[in-house]
Amino acid sequence: MKSSKVSDIQIINIPKIKDRRGNLSVIEKDVIPFEIKRVYYLYDVPSGAYRGGHAHKDQLEFLIAISGSFDVVMQDAFGDKTKVTLNKPNKGLLIPNMIWRELEDFSSSAVCLVVASDVYDEDDYLRNFKKFVK
Repeated sequence: MKSSKVSDIQIINIPKIKDRRGNLSVIEKDVIPFEIKRVYYLYDVPSGAYRGGHAHKDQLEFLIAISGSFDVVMQDAFGDKTKVTLNKPNKGLLIPNMIWRELEDFSSSAVCLVVASDVYDEDDYLRNFKKFVK
C-alpha cells in the first residue's frame, strides 16, 4: 500500500447543466477516476460535531457538499496538512487512499455525499491516528 500525499488531493469540477428551471449536475465515469461501488451521505450533523477521523488503506473517496457547507481537514503520513471548504454542489473533493480526514464545521443544512471506490470493509479503515502516521 503506497502512501498518498496531501498534494495528491484534487478538487474536481462536476459538469453543470444550466437551465432556467434549475441546474443539473451529473457524476459519470469520466468525472471521477474510479468505478463507483458505494454511495452514502451525511446529514443532520449536530453543531460542533465532526465526522471522519480515519484514513483508508486502499479506498478512494469523492466528497460533495450537496447542500450547505463543511470543512475537510486532511493530513498525510508525512505530516503535511490541508483544509478544504466544500460549499458548491458542482465541485467535489477527491481523497486518495492513506489520507487522514476529519469533516467539521457543518452548516445547519449541510449534506455531504460520499462516492466510494469500494464497498464497506472495516479492514480498510485506519482509525488510530498514531498508527496512521507510523
